[in-house]
Amino acid sequence: MSDETTAAEALETEVPGAPWLKLHPDGLKATALYLFGAGLVIGTPIAFAIATGSLLLALLIVVGGGLLVIGAVLAYEAVRLRATRYRVTESRVEMVTGVFFKTRRSLARERIRSVDLSSNPLERAFGLARVKVGTGETGSGSGSSTERTLLLDSVHKTEADRLRAELLRRAAAETGPDGEQRLATWEPRWLKYAPLSFLTPMLAGVVVGAVFQVADWFGKGGLPVEIVAGLLEEYGPWAVLGIGVVGLLVIGAVGSLVLQGEAWWNHRLDREPGGTLRVQRGLMVSRSLSLEERRIRGIELVEPLGVRAAGAGRLDVVAIGLKTDQEGSDLSTLVPAAPLAVAEAAAEAVIGPIAVDLAPHPKAALHRRVRWGVAAVVLLAAAAAAAHLLWSLPALLSAAVILAAVLGSAFALWTAFDSYRSLGHATSRGYLVSRCGSVRRATVHLDRSGIIGWRVRQSLFQKRMGLMTLDATTAAGRGHYAVIDADEHEILDFADGAVPDLLRPFLVRDEPHGG
Repeated sequence: MSDETTAAEALETEVPGAPWLKLHPDGLKATALYLFGAGLVIGTPIAFAIATGSLLLALLIVVGGGLLVIGAVLAYEAVRLRATRYRVTESRVEMVTGVFFKTRRSLARERIRSVDLSSNPLERAFGLARVKVGTGETGSGSGSSTERTLLLDSVHKTEADRLRAELLRRAAAETGPDGEQRLATWEPRWLKYAPLSFLTPMLAGVVVGAVFQVADWFGKGGLPVEIVAGLLEEYGPWAVLGIGVVGLLVIGAVGSLVLQGEAWWNHRLDREPGGTLRVQRGLMVSRSLSLEERRIRGIELVEPLGVRAAGAGRLDVVAIGLKTDQEGSDLSTLVPAAPLAVAEAAAEAVIGPIAVDLAPHPKAALHRRVRWGVAAVVLLAAAAAAAHLLWSLPALLSAAVILAAVLGSAFALWTAFDSYRSLGHATSRGYLVSRCGSVRRATVHLDRSGIIGWRVRQSLFQKRMGLMTLDATTAAGRGHYAVIDADEHEILDFADGAVPDLLRPFLVRDEPHGG
């Protein structure tokens, strides 16, 4: 049966005891409040921007246009809520939806791998939730690859919990009840790790851009520069630079605390009956993500530089059908930044013992990284010198360029040694273990039974140094996990031993000569 057919076909397949259900009508109220709030936020600055002639005319244009748009959207939403229906049969989950073109989506229950619940503050106020049912597979749709999912976006919380329990009941029946087990519980003190992430300087940059944008809206685009120039004359470049950097980092730290707290407040990682892992979290927007353990192909301990310095790390899962194309995506995160012992305990609860001695990599890998570090120092010094020779830099900008070159050079050299110390690989209990990285150190434990191929890479420089990079390809997670800059001879034997017979037909070994 195809995933999408006409509504007429849906009505022809009535199943006794499986009635069609409708979405909750309170979804229209939540949408109305959201639209009015968004209209106020967007419309107010627009009204001020066009109120050059008549404020009354500007308000009429903005308010009138806004009401027309809101009315049209609400009318469409009201029809959509009434037209959308869903049902759960013994074998399938079906949904009929559409305003202008009716479509039917259907998923086989035996293929369902996740039932995720989420609700924003407005939906929570009305007791609503969004239910996303997924199979973890992708299919062809409209000429592109699309994930096979059903989304019910206005369901009462009680009904959402019932759907989740019913749709995951199949797995529990197959495996047998084994009781719920708490694997990790978030603690407020873990918020101290938020300012140590790379989100802090990013948010500081966003604040700078926002200040210039707002000033430009009011025709004062040069005002921030004028303010800084006045401070330079009064306090000098180094004082202004230092205070500015500290101030921006404080703003970024506060922003990261807010975002981390909202995303992970009340986080819980549970193992439920039937072999399902469930991650629940969220302060303003509550989220509930479920994952069948039979889809799991390993775990990854991620230690960003700042978080690692505080003795903490994050636990990600490597699973089939879970979108992890972007590093840092919280879809695959089981435990956020937490004390390393907590993350490791949760990892052991998921896949078993993870302690293993990693084999070090050749010194040639260190030499390669030191060369990169020296090259970075030369480039930074040349850039700083060229900037001063070609332009007459203001005092503050000159100080910033010099400081950036010095700190960048020191960081490049330190990273060269630290990234080499992080390198390592091993096999343990049916898992391939690989660790690499300095700014983002990650240790992956990949189920060897889930490795479907090897990709061997060797650049010209690696070949001259006797190094090689081995990628283990898998259908889970990012799709490939690398052992970087290993000995070119040892790593091939390592791959052959990790997954016997997969690489052996392609190996050419020196045969001993007979006497």
